[in-house]
Amino acid sequence: MADRIALTINGHPMETTAETSVASAVMQASGGVTRRSVTGEPRGPLCGMGVCFECRVTIDGVPHQRSCQTSCQPGMRVDSNPNFNASEASVTTLRSGSEMNADVLVVGAGPAGMAAACCAAEAGKRVVLIDDNPHAGGQIWRHDPAKAPSKHAATWIERMRRHPIEFMTTAQIIAAPAEGKMLAETAGGLVTLRFARMILACGARERFLPFPGWTLPGIFGAGGLQALVKSGFSVNERKVVVAGSGPLLLAVAAYLRKRGADVRLIAEQTRASLLRFGASLVWNQPSKLTEAISLRWQLRGISYRTAWPIRANGANCLESVTLTDGSRSWTEPCDALACGFGLVANLELPTLLGCAISNGAVQVDRWQQTSKPGIYAIGELTGVGGIDKALVEGQIAGWAAADQPNQAAAFLSERDQAARFVHLLDDTFALRQELRSLPDAETIVCRCEDVRFGRLSHFTSFRDAKLQTRCGMGSCQGRICGPAVQFLFGWSSDTIRPPILPTALANLADS
Repeated sequence: MADRIALTINGHPMETTAETSVASAVMQASGGVTRRSVTGEPRGPLCGMGVCFECRVTIDGVPHQRSCQTSCQPGMRVDSNPNFNASEASVTTLRSGSEMNADVLVVGAGPAGMAAACCAAEAGKRVVLIDDNPHAGGQIWRHDPAKAPSKHAATWIERMRRHPIEFMTTAQIIAAPAEGKMLAETAGGLVTLRFARMILACGARERFLPFPGWTLPGIFGAGGLQALVKSGFSVNERKVVVAGSGPLLLAVAAYLRKRGADVRLIAEQTRASLLRFGASLVWNQPSKLTEAISLRWQLRGISYRTAWPIRANGANCLESVTLTDGSRSWTEPCDALACGFGLVANLELPTLLGCAISNGAVQVDRWQQTSKPGIYAIGELTGVGGIDKALVEGQIAGWAAADQPNQAAAFLSERDQAARFVHLLDDTFALRQELRSLPDAETIVCRCEDVRFGRLSHFTSFRDAKLQTRCGMGSCQGRICGPAVQFLFGWSSDTIRPPILPTALANLADS
């Protein structure tokens, strides 16, 4: 059993483990609430991976810290009090510090990035791998102190350890001031990264679609709730509804059930035939079919049906969710709703670098090189297709960036097969039109600025909406509301400017 540590949350002493995230500890102490919105609404963590900024709190006097990305430490002081005066905080200003040089810089330490880093290092290149999480593995192989990594994950983790890869954790790219130069914000300060070639493995995030009540604490992304449970949040005996779209729903539901959750229902919105999808897997990805059958067996006794949420109900936290199958509606009592409508690629950095984007994915050649010479893109950036695609593209890019085309070519046919699975997923889990009518006039679309659907309906572009309402200009920089307004209104963000994540002004001055 992990050693217990003591910390203070909102002035009250608490004990937990060092493997527990601050977000999980705050939710345990405050009934799920981590902050208050700009209009005073209670909010809780949503994405579980540092994208939504709903979990930000003050830690040891430093405000606006993403608590889902921070592990508890002995003696830590955490404050989620909305009346906290940031001007009284002892804020540490990060300034320019060290400089690192790499033959190959890999951004993102999920399976794709790990594979790319390993191959480039095996070719004798100096490799720097950077990620904003404290451990390698990304969201698919996210570190879980309650269980050992899978055999597949352990193999790649060990392979990465065998090579002199310089791994920067809890670090995030904020700007690209010049060709071959990136700025990264780390816990110790600002680091300048210089590189000859770069491999982007930025991954994806969940797509959230707004519906009345979706901002209540207790509503998480499907993968977001799984990530929070892995970091110490208990779902034991909690009533959970899993809803949205995509194969992730089954995996999340099975995981939550293993951790003691009372999974009441899995609601999948797709109108496509899942039996036809399963039959297609026989020819395209037979291992995926075996995995799906295993998950369905683990979830025996739990209803898996075509339905989608239309309203979340509760005062200061979630109490129930109302769902529909298109012909009838009903209300399901629950303590948590895990809800995500597929994945969208994290395109901010490749867009900033000028890489060509089409249909929500970075365009690459047969070696995974983008339209910008010397910059490669892999994994979910080139199309959402799961771990097998991520690993094979990572190996191609790693070898190619290290000038080893023969080794890279060995994986091309496997990559083509993985690409067919991407198209199968896109076709099967396309979002139904009815989801566009979920929000009413009072439904919040931009969670950072509390901008409601009724206000946005008067505009014709994302740019106009930003100028008039600040939609997309909050802490998450449109990462949550951007995909939502694209689906609801057909709007796309016109530009990406540095910093691509919130940072201290001093960091930009030093760049």
